[in-house]
Amino acid sequence: MPDKIHLTVATVIQRDNLFLMVKETEFGRSVINQPAGHVEPGEDIIDAAIRETYEETGWHVEIKNLIGIYSSKVKVSGITYYRLAFSATAVSHDQEASIDSDIDEVVWLSEDEINNSADKLRSELVLECVKDFNQGSVFPLDLFRNRL
Repeated sequence: MPDKIHLTVATVIQRDNLFLMVKETEFGRSVINQPAGHVEPGEDIIDAAIRETYEETGWHVEIKNLIGIYSSKVKVSGITYYRLAFSATAVSHDQEASIDSDIDEVVWLSEDEINNSADKLRSELVLECVKDFNQGSVFPLDLFRNRL
């Protein structure tokens, strides 16, 4: 049963009215997502969000708040995803970073471009996270009690 549950993190990063996004290929189809990925065993959740953002985009970020905890189930595989979405600030970009091979392109998109690409989003959670971020739905990071 544990292989059917995946804990993931995602970051919503806005700069100059654009959101940092990634394009990747999933099942032969180009999709758009926030920088996101799996939390590794023994890894702090906030550290996972920082790591995944850097690995997928080359951006160093500072995590500011928790936007929310989301869940979705993939009908085909039966996998349930639990996504912790964070707001973050872009601090600096590493031009020499080696981007994950799963990432086709790193892009900055406006909210309209994201909304107009609804059929190309990796999941409905992408829009939900942007919407909640824009509505100011954030929670303090002191909710997390790291004992790792």
